[in-house]
Amino acid sequence: MYLRGLQNALRSLNAIADVVPWGRKNKRDEASHLRTGQRGEDDAYFWLRRHGYVVVARNWRSSRHRGELDLIGWDESVLCFVEVKTRNRRDVVTAEAAVDFDKQRELRAVAGDYLRRYDPQPAYRFDVMTVYNEPGREPQITLLRNAFAVRMP
Repeated sequence: MYLRGLQNALRSLNAIADVVPWGRKNKRDEASHLRTGQRGEDDAYFWLRRHGYVVVARNWRSSRHRGELDLIGWDESVLCFVEVKTRNRRDVVTAEAAVDFDKQRELRAVAGDYLRRYDPQPAYRFDVMTVYNEPGREPQITLLRNAFAVRMP
């Protein structure tokens, strides 16, 4: 219940931030796809927490490789690297299709840098979460566990 209230408060603040020009720059200057993506990551974070994940990092970047890991969390004893894809509508191409081979290679490289802090290395997997924020509806969230292979073919 606490998480649901916190999530609703965050959504309300985001809605206010869209209208009020404050912060580092005018919100109208910020690309709408960035706001959509941030909302999706917030929704994904709360969804994971409600389903028992322990989220340990958000938007983690490596100094060695480009790209970032949207969410990193423990699902019991498995470390999960979660890529979040958010859309405002369902197009012909699904959100998860955006995690193509090049994106997977990028995620593997950054995850490898994150995993260097563990000895021994824990069990891990790559998940993809889709968040559809269609107007007038609650976000529809789907978690695709073990969405692609851990090792390069």
